[in-house]
Amino acid sequence: MSMETLEFVIYPDGRVQEKVTGIVGASCTEVTTALEAQLGQVVTREQTSEYFAQTVHQTAAATAQATFSDW
Repeated sequence: MSMETLEFVIYPDGRVQEKVTGIVGASCTEVTTALEAQLGQVVTREQTSEYFAQTVHQTAAATAQATFSDW
């Protein structure tokens, strides 16, 4: 499991750059929505490869079948 991080860079002119890492899928927008509302207007948004990744859930099942002969 990776660590979820939010990184902020505040520029002298007041712009704030936000970078989210460790969150797979679009749920990162749920994490940042309240923060962005407090910071001000979002000018641009650039999604990373993690945004487009999907969580994989894998299950395995085995079935055994036996046949008998009337020899």
